[in-house]
Amino acid sequence: MVIINLIYFAVLLPLVGFLINGLLGRKINNEKVIGWIGSSAIGISFLIVLGAFIQTLGLPVEERSNTVQLFQWFKLGSLDIKYAFLVDQLSLTMSLIVTGVGFLIHVYSIGYMHGDKGFWRFFSYMNLFIFAMMNLVLGDNFLVLFLGWEGVGLCSYLLIGFWYDRKFEKGTTAQAAKKAFVVNRIGDFGFLLGMFLIYITFDSLNFKEVFFKAAAFPVSSATFSLIAIFLFIGATGKSAQIPLFIWLPDAMAGPTPVSALIHAATMVTAGVYMVSRASILFALAPNVMLIVAVIGLLTAFMAATIGLVQNDIKKVLAYSTVSQLGYMFLAAGVGAFSASIFHVMTHAFFKALLFLGAGSIIHGMQDEQNIQHYGGLKKYMPKTYATFLIAALAISGVPGLSGFFSKDEILWNAYANGGFIFWLIGILTAMMTAFYMFRLVSLTFYGKEKFDQHHVHPHESPAIMIVPLAILAFLSVIGGYIGLPKFISGEQGNLFERWLEPIYAPAQAKLALYNSHSQFEEILLMVISIVAALSAIYFALYIYTRKISVADKFSSIFKNLYNLLLNKYYVDEIYEAAIVKPIQKGSEKILWKFFDVSIIDGTVNGIAKLIDKFSGTARKIQTGIVQSYAIVMLVGIAIVLFWIIMNL
Repeated sequence: MVIINLIYFAVLLPLVGFLINGLLGRKINNEKVIGWIGSSAIGISFLIVLGAFIQTLGLPVEERSNTVQLFQWFKLGSLDIKYAFLVDQLSLTMSLIVTGVGFLIHVYSIGYMHGDKGFWRFFSYMNLFIFAMMNLVLGDNFLVLFLGWEGVGLCSYLLIGFWYDRKFEKGTTAQAAKKAFVVNRIGDFGFLLGMFLIYITFDSLNFKEVFFKAAAFPVSSATFSLIAIFLFIGATGKSAQIPLFIWLPDAMAGPTPVSALIHAATMVTAGVYMVSRASILFALAPNVMLIVAVIGLLTAFMAATIGLVQNDIKKVLAYSTVSQLGYMFLAAGVGAFSASIFHVMTHAFFKALLFLGAGSIIHGMQDEQNIQHYGGLKKYMPKTYATFLIAALAISGVPGLSGFFSKDEILWNAYANGGFIFWLIGILTAMMTAFYMFRLVSLTFYGKEKFDQHHVHPHESPAIMIVPLAILAFLSVIGGYIGLPKFISGEQGNLFERWLEPIYAPAQAKLALYNSHSQFEEILLMVISIVAALSAIYFALYIYTRKISVADKFSSIFKNLYNLLLNKYYVDEIYEAAIVKPIQKGSEKILWKFFDVSIIDGTVNGIAKLIDKFSGTARKIQTGIVQSYAIVMLVGIAIVLFWIIMNL
């Protein structure tokens, strides 16, 4: 297990890249050197993880979970925390996604960020993010996971606000970064409460110890429910679920590679990973599992409806990300944890490709992001178009591509374990996904050119940006074939599900899911899903390439609904009126003017005035006249003598 024992190098190398570029990047002042230092650190990490994965495949199933300890972090009473990594099927899967997709995005960024004055700073932040994310997915206890959890939150803040001097529709990028940071802190508070309760209940934060005790020892269902709901609150913040989803669309203010890495492929899936890792804790809280499924389903549906009418190319993809994350939580909520992680993987491929494709379009259109100002770009950007089309087909659930297999797996489990209504809302969401994605494709690549040809000259991106797109397109095609449903793969079964089966076996035993549905039903629902996706694609292409008047007429007839969706259900405005302003005014009137000014300042200033008044009175005794001092002394001596004589 040589390579497995060296897994810590996969974590440390991004930190080394961060330190080199962070400390010396300004002095190096060479984009190629800086870019390849940052990219190589992630590329080598990927090779190490790949080696550990291959080595793990060669081990017997019962030996595929290994702990690599670096040092003892601290010991306080019974709390013994070691800085150690858990190398198992789940952590290796996530690590391959983080480093593999992360490497491609780093390479792409060399071309995208060319000429930026903060080039060295960008790559140092990106490397720091990968370091934090690797701690998150490899940590063998909740505290190391939380270290990475907070680390990716910090890096998210730094990268969203990278262009801190620029403005976007709601203010500055710095404000968008602050919003993401604050909203995530709300979720993190819930996560902390969950960790505290886990330690109080199980006297440990180590995954193996906690999960073993949870499965073996009698603990009240109320305790499991509290633990699970607190952990899920943390997940809703990091993975942008209702009610803490508002930060992710504004996070598009950062550079597009940031959107691809942090807000599509890795960070936002941290909540899904955490719920999946703690599957046994959720399985023992079935009421919370239902909440997870419902919140995921509602988030998926709500975000998809908003995505139907958005015109900023990155905003469309942002709401698509929120929607797809909802699918992942739906799967976890109905007990299909492996399907949830399967969609994490396929989503990383096609969503990273979509964001990088959007970056290529924005790069070629001189930073224009409004799809209403595009049109006819297919002939100017044929390579970007081809890869973007593959990603759009994949996320729409077209048969043969990765998104089809993972989404169908989720829909089937939603029907089999959740019920018809879960499947129905899920399939409607899938139709909307296909529709808004091909609305985006149509308005961007087809039809008449809507940009000013005198000032805007669309062009294809350089090879260093196109090659990562091509690799991600290839993965978006083949990525789903390791998760073929059983009725297709036969005795071999679902390979991805078999790979993760030991991780979820304790949870599945507690859930005791019994699928009484026939294979015919599964095939029928798959056919319906295919027809729904293809129909939505056809209508989107027909309307936005041939009958654009239909869309205009619809938005006119249903003006109120259109405005509701265009303004994202006014959620930001509601939060501003119901939460932000009351807190701001309460802080101003109560915390500042009453407590700070009246109580604290009043007490301090009152004491000072009292001392000043007392000292002013006492100061009068010190007149500086010697005769006065002599009289005082004589009076004092007389009093003392009188007291002595009276007591003889």
